[in-house]
Amino acid sequence: MSRSLSCFQDHLRLLQICALSLLIFLGGCANLSEITGSHFTDLFSSDEDEIEIDEAELTELQTLPQIKPLWQAKLSESKTAVFLPVYDNGALYAADEDGRLVKLDPATGREIWRVETKSQLSGGVGLGGGMILLGTYKGEVLAFDESGNALWQSRVPSEILSPPQVDNGIVVVRTGDSRLYGLNATDGKQIWSYQGVAPPLTVRSFVGVSIARGGVFAGFPGGKLMALDLSTGNVGWEAAVSQPHGVTELERMTDISSLPIVDENQVCAVAYRGRAACFEIFSGNQIWARDASSSAGMVIDNNHVYISEDHGTVAAFDKSSGAAVWKRGKLGSRKLSALMIAKGARLIVGDDQGYVTLISRQDGSLLGRASTDGSVILSRAEYLPDGFVIQTQKGGLFAFSLQ
Repeated sequence: MSRSLSCFQDHLRLLQICALSLLIFLGGCANLSEITGSHFTDLFSSDEDEIEIDEAELTELQTLPQIKPLWQAKLSESKTAVFLPVYDNGALYAADEDGRLVKLDPATGREIWRVETKSQLSGGVGLGGGMILLGTYKGEVLAFDESGNALWQSRVPSEILSPPQVDNGIVVVRTGDSRLYGLNATDGKQIWSYQGVAPPLTVRSFVGVSIARGGVFAGFPGGKLMALDLSTGNVGWEAAVSQPHGVTELERMTDISSLPIVDENQVCAVAYRGRAACFEIFSGNQIWARDASSSAGMVIDNNHVYISEDHGTVAAFDKSSGAAVWKRGKLGSRKLSALMIAKGARLIVGDDQGYVTLISRQDGSLLGRASTDGSVILSRAEYLPDGFVIQTQKGGLFAFSLQ
């Protein structure tokens, strides 16, 4: 956006975003308070810069091998929330905005039980410690056991847009205003809280937290990555993944709106319109950084970091140095979901057209493709013993084989 935009033009631009079904809260031209919308939506796109798929690209996509479907199930459509199904201990758990929590047979999609929570859910599913965790727009944290029995209910001051996470007896909840809360996993009582400093303009997203090695790792607006002690909520270190640049608040927006990724030695994160960077897990010292932009995030394996970049590309970088390895575009969409690492050196990515694509981790070549219900795929795929499952914006659960 040009630095010479007037106040009037700024408002016109924001009204265009409203037309794209994004809720925008205006705090005045010089003090914009918040932009809300889909986590994987390019906030500043318009009809003029939508991707155009040429005939050769379309032909390649249409001739890819079809990924074998396993089963389908249906939950309700999500108007604003994003849900991630979770597999554990031989069962698949999924939820929807209308308040349903279901347990499914991962081999057939058969429903084992269903709980009607009578709450409008906004974050889920979190899983761990024998608990299934959900969040609501009213800030309620709902905990159930693996049989669907209610364990406890707690409340935090603001809406919960991501799955609550649990480890070592602590449930960590992130609210829409980027506050973190540590709750006792036994009864839901608050143990600690953390409030970061937010810039005037942020993106409302469903980003949560990553828990590993006794730490809570979270990305924040303004390009900050924080490491907190899981037991106390004390800050261990703070690092800058990306620095804001520009004159207007729109130009300076560089939020980390995806999950940090953690392995044995390092934690990495990527910012929207900023950089990707990796840091030593205990000290926060930077290992490497390079220019990148992603709202969807990254994944890591033994050798590489893979980023689902804005504008429809997937890129691989050397995990140790950040050196570029390969980049793959022409995936039929410019809005991709988060990635999943699959068996057989493969990646799985969804898109806003409802397609799922299988990509080689070795060179970025396309290996297979499948369609769902044509609605946006926002969350990453989830592992199943015989393949993977995707949840779409329309509430469709689609399981596919990787055999």
